[in-house]
Amino acid sequence: MHSARDRIEYEPWLEELEQVAERLELSTEARSCAVDLFLADVPDDDRSKRAMLAASVYAGSLVAGDGRTQGAVADAADVSRLSIQQHWKGRLETAGLEPPGW
Repeated sequence: MHSARDRIEYEPWLEELEQVAERLELSTEARSCAVDLFLADVPDDDRSKRAMLAASVYAGSLVAGDGRTQGAVADAADVSRLSIQQHWKGRLETAGLEPPGW
């Protein structure tokens, strides 16, 4: 669970996450997972925040069983697919979840 302070501090990024999730037509559960994964460890610099936001959306969609491709999430978040590929497993591990072995 995250504090209200976290949500206020990162409100612009959470709004961006919601816009990406809307473009992808993600379920409510996937959106909630993505928010939790993003807030679990928000990077300091804005460039990294965008990559982590996208990785969180991708990982959140997997956790919720509403998976999207890395390419689709990358397009929706305006990042490279490589950014997602490099960070999504770390997002899960930071949250105490085990990434799939495939």
